[in-house]
Amino acid sequence: MFFRRRYDEQLAQASYLLGCPATGEALVVDPNRDVEPYLRMAEAEGLRVTHVTETHIHADFVSGARELAHRAGARLLLSDAGGDEWRYRYADVDGAEPLRDGSTFGVGALQIRALHTPGHTPEHLSFLVTDTAAATEPMGALTGDFVFVGDVGRPDLLERAAHMAGTMETGARQLFRSLQRFATLPDFLQLWPGHGAGSACGKALGGVPQSTLGYERRFNWAFGIQDEDEFVRAVLAGQPDPPRYFGQMKQINRDGPRILGKSALAARLGFRELEAALEARRPVVDTRPALEFALGAVPGTLNIPANRSFTTWAGSLLPYDRDFLLIVRDDAGTGVQELARQLAGIGLDRLAGYVGPEVFDAWVAARGPLDAIPTVERRELAEAAAANSITALDVRSPAEWSAGHLPDALNIPLGDLERRLDEIPRGRPIVVYCQSGGRAGMAAALLRAHGVPEVSVYGGGFGEWNAK
Repeated sequence: MFFRRRYDEQLAQASYLLGCPATGEALVVDPNRDVEPYLRMAEAEGLRVTHVTETHIHADFVSGARELAHRAGARLLLSDAGGDEWRYRYADVDGAEPLRDGSTFGVGALQIRALHTPGHTPEHLSFLVTDTAAATEPMGALTGDFVFVGDVGRPDLLERAAHMAGTMETGARQLFRSLQRFATLPDFLQLWPGHGAGSACGKALGGVPQSTLGYERRFNWAFGIQDEDEFVRAVLAGQPDPPRYFGQMKQINRDGPRILGKSALAARLGFRELEAALEARRPVVDTRPALEFALGAVPGTLNIPANRSFTTWAGSLLPYDRDFLLIVRDDAGTGVQELARQLAGIGLDRLAGYVGPEVFDAWVAARGPLDAIPTVERRELAEAAAANSITALDVRSPAEWSAGHLPDALNIPLGDLERRLDEIPRGRPIVVYCQSGGRAGMAAALLRAHGVPEVSVYGGGFGEWNAK
């Protein structure tokens, strides 16, 4: 059996290619939208992708299952275990084969058996893998977002991200029962999860790429709770706020992602195209670090730094129904194609092009000074707050806010800021803060882009404020 894990660091997401060298057939499980690497990986091993499936309807990235099956001419196999609400809407159109609890299919000498493991989502499947050329029992399970190393998939996303009221507790109880059933399998079973540390699909995921059921039964907190009500309380407590775009991903993946075909390179544009985009009020995203942006930026642009949180905030701050542009910091546009790949991976595939740093000099020559965002120090902020002469805007999550905040501050999380602009008082300076400064910088740029005057940033954030 050939087995290869592909890991996307940006998404903290794992997908898998399993192959039978004797027949040349291969299966890909949970592919993301960039399908070229799977095709290249299979070809390099003398395999062809003949089967494509996924564990569930994903919330954190656009699935590549439809795209890959289309490109490779492969059999597409999709869960039909979630009921009408969570049945793939494009399955019949694409001729997908339905999978339910106990369904089996072969990939050469590999036998794959589906287990219905609801909880994270109603339709979730895990896959038991048996290499029949060498064994009569499964060697491992592809667990998707069901069992992670050290954690389990969160059951609250349908309610908190897809706004399906009343589904959190139901999902938690389903998850408990799925775990009880899964725990009866052999301890030697290897577990290959769909995410690692850094994913928002759980609250305490481990960084180790795989585990065994025996190890998880001993050390994963979720297997240690035998009372259902206690488990429900524990699994729902302390879950992080889901990124705002998760609901959008659920809909895209359920209804059917648009087939892209071979990706075209992002186009390099010039100053005139930048001016036209701003005049048409299309989003323009400056991807430089927040400190560089604050020192001088093209007026009206947003700031989403190209770091590990890039896709999280792009998915939360950019519209899915309009074209947008990027500003990159290097002359050659190195890395912009990777940014385009990451954006397409969460459904933001309307990138109209990018401009380089030469636009800053061009802007100054044609339009005048760049826009700077001032910062304030702790003492200055404390004096202004005491005099009630500013509005302190806290853009952290409600959970962070509840744990402590500046006196009389207004709390609007960054992901909600654009749709709640009318809640921000006018006629007095706005000082934006978060925990350590990163989100505050993005929020200040968004406010300035929407014409809110007198915006500054408290760079030290609540972490600094609370430490003194």
